[in-house]
Amino acid sequence: MNNTTGVLNILATMANYSKLYNRWRVFGNHVLYKSSLPIREKEMLILRTGWLCNSKYEWAQHTFIAKRAGLSEEEILRIKEGPDAEGWSSFESTLLRTADELYVDSFISDSTWEELAKTYNTQQLMDVVFTVGQYNLTAMALNSLGIQLEKGMEDFPEF
Repeated sequence: MNNTTGVLNILATMANYSKLYNRWRVFGNHVLYKSSLPIREKEMLILRTGWLCNSKYEWAQHTFIAKRAGLSEEEILRIKEGPDAEGWSSFESTLLRTADELYVDSFISDSTWEELAKTYNTQQLMDVVFTVGQYNLTAMALNSLGIQLEKGMEDFPEF
């Protein structure tokens, strides 16, 4: 779905079902704006989830946000290669592995959880799970509802 109102396409689409949007927005606002996760790490999780879900819209929007959060163009493109790509710190690899495990298994392995817990407190661990879950859900909606990229947004990179 596309619009010409100047409102983000995802919001214009969600306005078609205001009861759902008003409830989803509360959760989405927590994950996007009030999460206990450092923004750079949160954006890594969101971009990896967007990549795994083949969500062009999610990737494009969060590429922009990730750049503002301090991720370089090279790092953003490396996210598509995953946790084993050269150049990630041990913890960054763990974050990307977390998104992969949640996407594939809907579960974080004990070893990955233990690595996360060395850095994150209980609230941050919960925010990790809910961030990946929120953006998996969002990707499903974006992809299924056919929400189009806004003008000027970068397209999905190729493999």
